[in-house]
Amino acid sequence: MNNPLVLVTGATGYVGGKLIEALTTQKVRIRALARDPRKVDDFIQMNAEVVQGDLLDPVSLTGALAGVHTAYYLVHSMGSGDAYARMDREAATIFREVARGAGVQRIVYLGGLGDSSTDLSPHLFSRQEVGRILKEGGVQVIELRASIVLGVGSTSFEMIRALCERLPMMVTPRWVASRAQPIAIQDLLEYLLLSGVQDFQGHQVFEIGGPDQVGYNDIMKEYCQQRKLRRVMIPIPVLTPRLSSLWLQFVTPLYATVGRALIDSIRNPTVVTDDSALAAFPVKPMGIRQAIRMALKKEDDEVMDMHWAQWSGSRQFRNYLIDSRTIMVNKPVEQAFTAIERIGGKNGWYFADWLWTLRGWLDRLVGGVGMRRARTHDTTLREGDFLDFWRIEKVKKNEALVLRAEMKVPGRAWLKWEFDPQPNGMTRICQTAIFDPLGMPGLGYWFLVTPLHDYVFAGLLNRIARFKISSPSV
Repeated sequence: MNNPLVLVTGATGYVGGKLIEALTTQKVRIRALARDPRKVDDFIQMNAEVVQGDLLDPVSLTGALAGVHTAYYLVHSMGSGDAYARMDREAATIFREVARGAGVQRIVYLGGLGDSSTDLSPHLFSRQEVGRILKEGGVQVIELRASIVLGVGSTSFEMIRALCERLPMMVTPRWVASRAQPIAIQDLLEYLLLSGVQDFQGHQVFEIGGPDQVGYNDIMKEYCQQRKLRRVMIPIPVLTPRLSSLWLQFVTPLYATVGRALIDSIRNPTVVTDDSALAAFPVKPMGIRQAIRMALKKEDDEVMDMHWAQWSGSRQFRNYLIDSRTIMVNKPVEQAFTAIERIGGKNGWYFADWLWTLRGWLDRLVGGVGMRRARTHDTTLREGDFLDFWRIEKVKKNEALVLRAEMKVPGRAWLKWEFDPQPNGMTRICQTAIFDPLGMPGLGYWFLVTPLHDYVFAGLLNRIARFKISSPSV
C-alpha cells in the first residue's frame, strides 16, 4: 500500500512521541491519538494529524481508527493507581473491537518481558494480558516484549538517574540484582518501525533486549561511572519491593505512582528467553554502556540546541539548572552580535569584570585553568578555541554562541547567547546559563552562587545590549 495511514496511541508518552519522530522519515501518513491534544508537542502537531480520543470511549476510537492500516498500541494505565489492570483490560477489549470494525490490518503492541509460567507481578501480568486480549479480535498483532528502556525520559532511566544523582549512599535490597535485559530507545524504535512494515504470518510475539543481562544495581553503577559520581551501595536483604516502592515516593515523587508498580515487578527476571527476534529483524542491539552514553550525549545536544527565550527565568529542565534572560535591543542582529564577537580577553566581560577576575584566581587556587585572559583572535570566534576559562563549543555568526566552562566546578557549565532578528528591525538577545550538577555538591554550588548570578548575568546582558563598537571596553 502506498502511503498508508499509521495510528500511534499514547502520543504524549515517551515511546509514542519518539516513535512519531522516527515515523516522519518513513513514507507514511501519521495520525496521533491523545486524550488531550493540547499536551501534544509542536513537533508532533507539525508532522502528524492529531485527534482527540480515549481508549475507553468507542465513539472517539471509531473516528481515530477510520482508514488506518497499522495501529501502534503504546498505552498503559499504571499512572491511574490500583485499578490500572482493570482499565487496561477494558481499553484493550474496546480497541480490539473497534480496530476490527475499522478494517485495521495490523496492531503493533509494546508489552513486557517476563516468564508467563511463573508468578508474574500484577504489572507484568497485565502487560501480557493486554497482548492476549488484542489477539482475540481477528486483527494481526505483532507483540514486542521489552524490559527496561534506556533513554532520557523513560520512567526506568529517570528513576535510576534520580537515585544516583541525589543519594551519595544507597541501600540496595536484594531485588535490585534481579536480572533484566535493558534495550536502548534507539533499538526499540527500530524494532517498532520494522514491526509495522515487515511481512509476518499471523500473530507474533518477539522478545527483544540488548546483549547485557544485568540488575538495576549494575545499571546504576554504569550510570554513576559515566557521570563520575562516587556512590556507596550497601546491600541489605530486608527491604522488600513494597517497602522500597513507598520509600521511592520520598526520593523521586515525580515517578512514584508508576515507579511503585515497576518496583513491585522487579522480583521477576525480565530477560530474553527466545532470541528469534535477532533472526527476524535486521537489528543489532547495543549494550548498556553505549546506550547510557548515547542517552546522555543526545540530551546534551538537545539542551544546547533548545531556544530558551520562551522560558525566561530560573528553572530546572531534567537534570539541568537553567538561568535564562532576554532583552530587546534597537539594532539589527549584525550589530547586536558584535558585542559577543569581542567579549573576553583584553576586552573583558563588560560588567563586574573584577568578579570574573576573582573567579579566575579562585579557580587557579584549586588547580584550574584560571582566567587565561586571552583569545586566539580579538574579533573572530572559532569552535574549539579557548576564551578565558571557557571553550567555544558552538558558534553561528549572527545567531548563537555556546561557551563550555573549563573551570573547576562540581558539574558542567555552559553560557549561551541566542540572537533573534525581529520584524521591526530590533533584535532579541537571550542569554542562558546552563548547569549540569554532579550530585548534591553540584546542587549546593548552584544555589550558593545564584544571588551572584542574579547580579552578574543581569548586568552582563544589559552591557551587551548597550555595546558600541567604538567602545570595546564598555
